[in-house]
Amino acid sequence: MAPENPLLLVGLCLLVLWLGRLWVEDWRLACAGRPNPKPFPGATPVAWPVVAVAVLGAFILLAVETWGEVALGVAGEQSTVTWLFGLYTLAAAFGEELVFRGYLVVTRRGRVALWASIVGFSLVFALLHPFLWTWSEDGLALHLDRKGFFSSGVVFAGSLWFYAVRFLGSNPERSLIPSIAAHLAKNLGVLVIKFQQGFVDGWW
Repeated sequence: MAPENPLLLVGLCLLVLWLGRLWVEDWRLACAGRPNPKPFPGATPVAWPVVAVAVLGAFILLAVETWGEVALGVAGEQSTVTWLFGLYTLAAAFGEELVFRGYLVVTRRGRVALWASIVGFSLVFALLHPFLWTWSEDGLALHLDRKGFFSSGVVFAGSLWFYAVRFLGSNPERSLIPSIAAHLAKNLGVLVIKFQQGFVDGWW
């Protein structure tokens, strides 16, 4: 099935919703002082000013991305998405944070291992987004152009920020809430900009 397949997108959204409900249950237990012995990663409380800083950083990244696309003359090379795909990207803000910032990081082995894993997994995260490549019936096609490298670089920078706000000193419980909020704000901002520029077309 193609990523644009409505059934696939609905299924992924439902999966994320189910995982999110389980994660919230762990978060509530942690807030009540009765943590689950085997909780989901980052299902812990955090001070809301940390969340605000995380969201502000995401909006700064979005502003840099938008300005950069205009400066490079590639703003018109965006992909057109449906509203259903837009909804999926909002759900992915939780799903991707749970996988990458939650599970794919090396902790308890020192700061060098931590930040090496952050950089390494951020590179993987960026390369998984189809900006430098696409897959179709004709096979793999590479897009080693300005738009591909710029968009991949933005995703890489975003991943570094999402990791950073989880491991800030002001987030001692290593809550995923700042990362999720920042990712959600970034994806919502991208959807709004796409809509304003005419790159959202159709419900599904």
